[in-house]
Amino acid sequence: MTRVKRGVTAHRRHRRVLQQTEGFWGGRKNRYRQAMRVLWKSWQYAYVGRKLRKRDFRKLWIARINAACRVNGTTYSRLIHALATSGIALDRKVLADLAVRDAPAFKKLTELVAAPAGRAAASGA
Repeated sequence: MTRVKRGVTAHRRHRRVLQQTEGFWGGRKNRYRQAMRVLWKSWQYAYVGRKLRKRDFRKLWIARINAACRVNGTTYSRLIHALATSGIALDRKVLADLAVRDAPAFKKLTELVAAPAGRAAASGA
């Protein structure tokens, strides 16, 4: 009967963990137990960060759309309301991209959206 030595599996697992903690400070990069602790924490931070990134981008898009709206004589809330009522389905990411990269197209969009509101106010008076 031969004895089974299990060092290879453990070394492989340790090496994989220590490769992921490369660049960390102090013993966190070369001591397995500390490396495991901070690696789990890094996964938690990464999970939360993926959620926060969505919020941050939405805030950025809204700020860009609002700035472009104000240049064209309207506000963000009026634009979004008018888009919803007129049935134009553009999300904030696309609107922000239009505002930054294609200002004339965004201006036409704000005019198109403002036109029905102006007509309704004129006909009602």
